[in-house]
Amino acid sequence: MITTVLFDLDGTIVDTNELIIQSFLHALEGITPEPLTREHIIPNMGRPLTEQMVMFSGREDVEDIVKKYRSFNVSKHDELVREFPHVREVMAELRSRGLRMGIVTSKIRMTTEMGLKLCGLWDLVETVVTVDDVTKPKPDPEGIHKALAALGGAKPETALMVGDSHYDIEAAQRAGVGAVGVKWSLKGEAYLRQFKPDYLIDDMRQLLDIVEGKPAGKLGGQTVVPEERMSP
Repeated sequence: MITTVLFDLDGTIVDTNELIIQSFLHALEGITPEPLTREHIIPNMGRPLTEQMVMFSGREDVEDIVKKYRSFNVSKHDELVREFPHVREVMAELRSRGLRMGIVTSKIRMTTEMGLKLCGLWDLVETVVTVDDVTKPKPDPEGIHKALAALGGAKPETALMVGDSHYDIEAAQRAGVGAVGVKWSLKGEAYLRQFKPDYLIDDMRQLLDIVEGKPAGKLGGQTVVPEERMSP
């Protein structure tokens, strides 16, 4: 029986995709050997910001680039960020059923809280674990372990981690919790399938069937089933 659901933030419950892409393009303009494109950025979304800046720039000291990114990101935040469809209603329903919920993200706390509050999700979660709170970000399971401990020592076998990247899926697997991939990830369904999540969902409302322990749930003619039952 599922009692706890943990969510990634960016690209999973809060649509920050365009904000992130525009922030990278702004911060790295004129710095990378070749002009940076969306195609360079998207596969790396989900990694800690500093790691990405080191990789893209080829520099060890990226403090100035990170500062430029964050300044732009904050200034454009409310203009470009919104929740994904049905996220708020599903999270509210999960809470009404007595499930405990938390956030595990590689984002800093300030902008994590900004996104949750802007989208009306802040009051629906009980704990938020950001990159500021861990020594090893996802795919290390440290953040998931911290969130479970904060939620009264929730057991991994009764928990799910919902995310849009392999960092979320691998962290879930290493923590011993169920992994749910979201098909609206910019990285695409084929990308997510490579990492063998327990479930892939087309619509956040399908999460309600999963927490009830149903092997398959249907919505609008679409079916969500455990990944191992999907045809290759």
